[in-house]
Amino acid sequence: MQSSPEGGVIRRLYPVGRRTLLVCSFILAAALGQMNFTGDQVLRILAKNEKQLSLLRDLEGLKPQKVDFWRGPARPSLPVDMRVPFSELKDIKAYLESHGLAYNIMIKDIQVLLDEEREAMAKSRRLERSTSSFSYSSYHTLEEIYTWIDTFVTEHSDVVSKLQIGHSFENRSILVLKFSTGGSRRPAIWIDSGIHSREWITHATSVWIAKKIVSEYSKDRIVTDVLNAMDIFLEIVSNPDGFAYTHSMNRLWRKNKSTRPGIFCIGVDLNRNWKSGFGGNGSNNNPCSETYHGPSPQSEPEVAAVVDFIMSHGNVKALISIHSYSQMLMYPYGHSLEPVSNQEELMWPAGSQLTGPMTVASSTPSASSSGTRGATASCCQPRRSSPRPRRHGWPFGPSWSTHCIIPTDRTAEGRARGVVFFSEAWAPPETQVMDPFPIPALTP
Repeated sequence: MQSSPEGGVIRRLYPVGRRTLLVCSFILAAALGQMNFTGDQVLRILAKNEKQLSLLRDLEGLKPQKVDFWRGPARPSLPVDMRVPFSELKDIKAYLESHGLAYNIMIKDIQVLLDEEREAMAKSRRLERSTSSFSYSSYHTLEEIYTWIDTFVTEHSDVVSKLQIGHSFENRSILVLKFSTGGSRRPAIWIDSGIHSREWITHATSVWIAKKIVSEYSKDRIVTDVLNAMDIFLEIVSNPDGFAYTHSMNRLWRKNKSTRPGIFCIGVDLNRNWKSGFGGNGSNNNPCSETYHGPSPQSEPEVAAVVDFIMSHGNVKALISIHSYSQMLMYPYGHSLEPVSNQEELMWPAGSQLTGPMTVASSTPSASSSGTRGATASCCQPRRSSPRPRRHGWPFGPSWSTHCIIPTDRTAEGRARGVVFFSEAWAPPETQVMDPFPIPALTP
């Protein structure tokens, strides 16, 4: 210590170590009631052969799990992305190095991005309170989305109505918007999003889609023709319990929140709970796994509600499931590498100006959705030509920078750039979108 000119005492400040910062961050997170991911990193590994892929798959089988695969091991030459907790970094990196598995650090500290995202949401919320307007370019909580749904339906009651098709495991309402110009049992299109709760960009995308439908009806020929001939059902939040949990406790939570006697781990990957291909490749029978398929097909109320609704309707012609991460266009069926009869029609977006940069990829099976990957697509045009991560938002993860929520680039035809995903089978496919850079995609 030393004296100041005013006679006080000045304490010497010493540099704060990284470990001290981590401890402080964990204490702050505990006080806020949220999980903290300070120091967690996302690594990208490129396996050279099946042996190296097998070594990566062994990591997923560890109990308790040491890594969270954002893009799992599929086949050689295609990257594997995984989040590694700070406490496991040393051991996991040593494991990779000892087996000759080269890796790059894609995200150096996940919590930095989470803090930026939370700050942006708080700023948007303050603006909304001051202007009494809903921001379509921001992320929102479950309560905010459900409140918006009520207001939206009231304001556009001539075109849209609200349906409750069931309840989640924790008894939250499962809501669906019905866009219709009249008639009953008309041919219908089903769209869902947010089945993986941490993929916030999908909820925001569906909210934007809803607004676009009502604003373009009677103005845009395609939207008008579709709605005059068919109904559209839009499930914005397919996993309300998990989504609420990502806001209140764990931003990176993926599954639902179901519990079962005698099982310590919580949740089922709802996208692996469908009857089609249940328990096959891409899913896991370990309840602690992020891809746990559940005890039986349609065991989860969130999935059962969708199945019951679509089957009872009986005239649903197309099913679209919106996901984030991996830039994939997937469609049934993935059990064969042979092209389907309408391959050209399904692959149409790959050559369309509407989609931005796309890369055609060979199809591979996916038991999670019985879907076939047809092409990769970008829903948000790149701001730069080189594939460098942006600082703000999620350059590689379950969300996007908010500038990607609302498409702004327009084509010569005057339609906003974006990707529309179609499926002809009842089993909802997984359609995944990652960052706006044309990086090779993998099966989910």
